[in-house]
Amino acid sequence: MPIATSTATTDLEVWYPPGHGDFYESFYNSGVLQKLTEEGREYCFVSNIDNLGATVDLNILNMLLNPDNAQSPEFVMEVTNKTRADVKGGTLIHYENKLRLLEIAQVPKEHVDDFKSVKTFKIFNTNNLWIKLDAIVRLQEEGTMDLDVIVNHKALDNGLNVIQLETAAGAAMKNFEGSLGINVPRSRFLPVKKTSDLLLVMSNLYSLASGSLDMSPKRMFPSVPLVKLGDNHFAKVRDFLRRFASIPDILELDHLTVSGDVTFGRGVSLKGTVIIIANHGDRIDIPSGAILENKIVSGNLRILDH
Repeated sequence: MPIATSTATTDLEVWYPPGHGDFYESFYNSGVLQKLTEEGREYCFVSNIDNLGATVDLNILNMLLNPDNAQSPEFVMEVTNKTRADVKGGTLIHYENKLRLLEIAQVPKEHVDDFKSVKTFKIFNTNNLWIKLDAIVRLQEEGTMDLDVIVNHKALDNGLNVIQLETAAGAAMKNFEGSLGINVPRSRFLPVKKTSDLLLVMSNLYSLASGSLDMSPKRMFPSVPLVKLGDNHFAKVRDFLRRFASIPDILELDHLTVSGDVTFGRGVSLKGTVIIIANHGDRIDIPSGAILENKIVSGNLRILDH
């Protein structure tokens, strides 16, 4: 496994992210944690930077500051109901009388299907975390912040197979007292990791209000569409934007799969299940104003300027 021997190295392959479990030690060592506690701050809210649904929820904050019992939980993890798009997301389990985070990388191969089952594990971790500051200080100073090491098998660009060791911020919940998982609406989990996700948040499915993305009340059901855009033509944001004259209307969309050289005109409406596949060497131009409902489009369809 490549290892950096100097910070001056120009070989990018020797660096890798240690996982967001590094947050606690970095927070403590930076001095920011001490500064916040000295100012009288009690909790921090941590979330993935790509989760556009992660905003400060005053209801959760009120629960933390004014608990029903005498003691406030030191750690709260927001979870939400699992869908077909979330089968790889970490989930909560009871182990040794404590709540713990279980990630797919920690599951033996023979049990991966059980882990992915929506019936077996109905919720998954959004990685929206509420953590008591003085509890972080205590665990860091005691040296008792125990995080499970996650082993990820990766391949470098040069083809070399490596083992990447990571820790997850959510895995720290076993170290805190009174840890809780709170089931929150799906609207608090809107990650944008791929252009498939970007299509959703740019569409008429959502609107921005007071800094939060709200799902349109015109959507008949609360789940979001499952969108799969081919990596060869849609992976880069520049290419993705070039292929849409305008973002389609997807208020009634359930499932969209697009593969190959496909472009969309203005005012396109997609409903139900839509599958568009342009084979190698072919191109499909979805014309402006087209309404596709429960359709499979394949082959070659070119629209040329006259």
